[in-house]
Amino acid sequence: MVETLIVLDTSYLIDFFKNEELKSLIPDNEKPVVTIISYYEIMAGIQRLKSPKEEKFFRHFFSDSEILEFTLPAADIASSIGARMAATGNRVNAFDILIAGIALFYHAGAIITADADFIEIAKYADIEVIRY
Repeated sequence: MVETLIVLDTSYLIDFFKNEELKSLIPDNEKPVVTIISYYEIMAGIQRLKSPKEEKFFRHFFSDSEILEFTLPAADIASSIGARMAATGNRVNAFDILIAGIALFYHAGAIITADADFIEIAKYADIEVIRY
């Protein structure tokens, strides 16, 4: 049986650091994964804030997590989403579009996030968004 992937967005990861009970939001039958974009966003923030506690937590977390790479096909998917959104004047954070492109390329079943940008992205891409 193939596991369905669920992408943990950067906003979820930040909130999970503060409250590990958020793990209960992940359906039992789905495999949580993260993207290289979220890795970048988290690590850039940690380096900016110089937070040893967060760095230790996330280095351990990422070492135990499957990290989905940003590939050329994922970039093609993301660029298509971004172009369609821009054509209608709908602008969101470009990193979120990249995360959505990665999720779609890897056939993730959903993205879990607190970020409203993904609700907008889902209007242009066939991805389920679990917003908490």
